[in-house]
Amino acid sequence: MQQQEEEDAQLLPTRNALPFQRLLSRSFGAIGTVCDLVAMTRTTESFGQNYPEEADGTLDCISMALTCTFNRWGTLLAVGCNDGRIVIWDFLTRGIAKIISAHIHPVCSLCWSRDGHKLVSASTDNIVSQWDVLSGDCDQRFRFPSPILKVQYHPRDQNKVLVCPMKSAPVMLTLSDSKHVVLPVDDDSDLNVVASFDRRGEYIYTGNAKGKILVLKTDSQDLVASFRVTTGTSNTTAIKSIEFARKGSCFLINTADRIIRVYDGREILTCGRDGEPEPMQKLQDLVNRTPWKKCCFSGDGEYIVAGSARQHALYIWEKSIGNLVKILHGTRGELLLDVAWHPVRPIIASISSGVVSIWAQNQVENWSAFAPDFKELDENVEYEERESEFDIEDEDKSEPEQTGADAAEDEEVDVTSVDPIAAFCSSDEELEDSKALLYLPIAPEVEDPEENPYGPPPDAVQTSLIDEGASSEKKRQSSADGSQPPKKKPKTTNIELQGVPNDEVHPLLGVKGDGKSKKKQAGRPKGSKGKEKDSPFKPKLYKGDRGLPLEGSAKGKVQAELSQPLTAGGAISELL
Repeated sequence: MQQQEEEDAQLLPTRNALPFQRLLSRSFGAIGTVCDLVAMTRTTESFGQNYPEEADGTLDCISMALTCTFNRWGTLLAVGCNDGRIVIWDFLTRGIAKIISAHIHPVCSLCWSRDGHKLVSASTDNIVSQWDVLSGDCDQRFRFPSPILKVQYHPRDQNKVLVCPMKSAPVMLTLSDSKHVVLPVDDDSDLNVVASFDRRGEYIYTGNAKGKILVLKTDSQDLVASFRVTTGTSNTTAIKSIEFARKGSCFLINTADRIIRVYDGREILTCGRDGEPEPMQKLQDLVNRTPWKKCCFSGDGEYIVAGSARQHALYIWEKSIGNLVKILHGTRGELLLDVAWHPVRPIIASISSGVVSIWAQNQVENWSAFAPDFKELDENVEYEERESEFDIEDEDKSEPEQTGADAAEDEEVDVTSVDPIAAFCSSDEELEDSKALLYLPIAPEVEDPEENPYGPPPDAVQTSLIDEGASSEKKRQSSADGSQPPKKKPKTTNIELQGVPNDEVHPLLGVKGDGKSKKKQAGRPKGSKGKEKDSPFKPKLYKGDRGLPLEGSAKGKVQAELSQPLTAGGAISELL
């Protein structure tokens, strides 16, 4: 009896353990299945991820780059430089397609027109200019009383340009008649206002230093909606920038409390005036409390990149979830100036220390994706040819019946019509813009025109010019010098803004000076001995697009005009 109880006592744990073991095995099996699903999900995401992962070289613009922007298709990249030039890169070949000698002072903002034929630029000397990209000529200029923080073309009407001057309400220019409209603001005492068109230009969003966002109808400037961006303690925070996605209705607001808020534009319009919309996402660096210099959406609107104001670092978030997916680190100690995401591809261009850095995905060649039985060989291997493998016609093959593929072999294939590229079309458009400027033709530069074997000899040209008489004196001089006739001087319009101080200095140039220092003086201004020589932001003087240095009195005249405004910004060398 006692022996039987001892045997039962030994068997009892075993019997009780059986259900536990089954449960444990089932649990681990479920955990393994979950892990497999997670691994498959991650694998699927890795194939579909659409953001850059590593550095992919730099673009050397000869002079120091300050701002950059892609055209609508991402085929051309315009870079504004500190010497006033605009360098246009062919982004597919990574080569310079054109250099426009645009301004004398540094270029601080750029924007492409919708069709890519025009560029609008702003410089630190308060000038806004429109340029013809093909010819490089200036169509017209506008002179503002205060520095320009941002210029932007209307997304659908390139006759309208939105300008954000310092200490002023935003201004909308009409290029055809050179007229301007000052947009209404929420508080006349707070004129630190930023503005942006929405994706299709139907509305203009403005934000001030008190966190108030106004939504204005573009055509009538009527107030449609408004709300205030507040922190957790109901305190307001200043609006630094407003950026819209190229696809969808989302936009982001970069604020002074170091939080990027993402909103849905449809919800903002539904809430109306004094609404209280909740942001879709709040993005921030909780560890380092990083302030953001520049933020923008990816081409498909699924990702958001923000450049740090402290260092050359790019933070990339996924918009739908709000999780940080990647941090791209540039050279230590450099400060970021601008960030632009490619409209179509997962590529980012960033500017720091005057150099344009390109960030892209790591492309790995995988030939087995094209042929699963593909094998890489270390050395040559003798190949035994199969019977009739390389014969034009297989003699031993029986005559098969014509299948669908063989039957369609005689059909004509259309090789002339071109299907529109979906990435280049808007959601409300079916066809691409036939007049769009996607690429720039590059003409070879002739070093010595006199060596042209197909042209007439120089003596014959001069003889024919002399025979034309005194009426063609200018033509004789231009032909002998080899120079082109003078270009038509662009029209310059002065924009008068009431109550705007005219002694403001652009943030790129540093500390504001007094009113007396704004007067142009001949020669070197007082107190600037040695500063111009050591400052990396002193613009190089160029003659035309060939980079020839100015000589004689022309050089002295330009230096006299340039010396004072640039020395007022000695802090720009520290910034870069």
